[in-house]
Amino acid sequence: MKEVILCKYGEVILKGANRSDFEAKMLKQLRQRARRIGNYKIYYSQSTVYIEPLDEEAIDNIDEMYYQAKHVFGFVGVSRAFACEKNIDTILEVVKTELAPKLRGYKTFKAESKRSDKRFPMTSPEISGEVGGAVLSSVPGIKVDVRNPEVIVRVEIREHEAFVHAGQEKGAGGIPYGSSGRGLLLLSGGIDSPVAGYMMAKRGVQLEAIHFESYPYTSERAKEKVLDLAKALTNYTMRIRVHVVSLTKIQELLRDNCEEDYFTLMLRRYMMAISLKLAHDYDCEAIITGESLGQVASQTMKAINVTNSMTDIPIFRPLIGMDKEEIIRIARQIGTFETSTLPFEDCCTVFTPRHPKTRPELEKVIEEQNHLPFDELVEEAYRTKEIIVVKQFGENKFE
Repeated sequence: MKEVILCKYGEVILKGANRSDFEAKMLKQLRQRARRIGNYKIYYSQSTVYIEPLDEEAIDNIDEMYYQAKHVFGFVGVSRAFACEKNIDTILEVVKTELAPKLRGYKTFKAESKRSDKRFPMTSPEISGEVGGAVLSSVPGIKVDVRNPEVIVRVEIREHEAFVHAGQEKGAGGIPYGSSGRGLLLLSGGIDSPVAGYMMAKRGVQLEAIHFESYPYTSERAKEKVLDLAKALTNYTMRIRVHVVSLTKIQELLRDNCEEDYFTLMLRRYMMAISLKLAHDYDCEAIITGESLGQVASQTMKAINVTNSMTDIPIFRPLIGMDKEEIIRIARQIGTFETSTLPFEDCCTVFTPRHPKTRPELEKVIEEQNHLPFDELVEEAYRTKEIIVVKQFGENKFE
């Protein structure tokens, strides 16, 4: 019996004349992942992508291919299905012999059918009725529940074959990675910034990342932690280039020359200026941060305005209206939470002021900024840049 993976489109269906471009990106990303796993035929028809193993190695690795398919943005549902002849007797035999063992343990189910090939001699309700009867007769203790079933058994009558499956899982959703341009993610070792990166990647933004370190005040392990977070994001992006920039000199000079209450705001402005330079050099059309309104002193409206004044491109803050519980829920979902909570601090915790300004005036911030050669320090910090390419498959690579 041939087993295949079905990937269902989400909002890509609505893309009109541009739909083929989105489909091409989704297929390209699936094929890139498949090449690392085995020999698969990947094609699409009627808003579904089919992934078919072509040899024994591909069959053996279908669990990994299924995992990869669930992490490709653009698909809202992914399932493993049995392909068979478009014959009701064959379909019912597949339900009884192949699907029934997978349904044991479920208490309730619902049968659904979709007849894309209208030449098939039975209507969708008739197919569902037959399939439901086959499930009831072959799975002990299971009952029908059309309103809130534990599992849905689906039969799809397509052009060349019928597909039988159950327990469709959610896909990554969103739109294809790379379909909305490129953005620069300010990636710290905390909980928020990896979630912000994931949310913008889900909206099609290709991620470039920048991380600020302050060695020896921050450790090498703190940098490794950030690279581990980038690695977790590559489950969705396949690769991320991380630019590591040293802020040690800037932070020491700010400590010695700036009013303590303004230290964090000044540091943010330096970070934003360096990020803007990198964004221009690497064709990023926006900067992405993990800021949430009111979460810390540098994330009040007035403080955010002080940061905004440093840039000439948009700053995307996908977490701006979310509370910490919502952010943590997503962090757990994408597999970054445990790493984010490891006790290795980043540069934002170095020389933290006791009473940071929450309602700063821009004029006063600029006055403080003029105590140091701002542009020269930005250029000097930028020259410390170390570039590490983090990949889903294989070891990290230094550029």
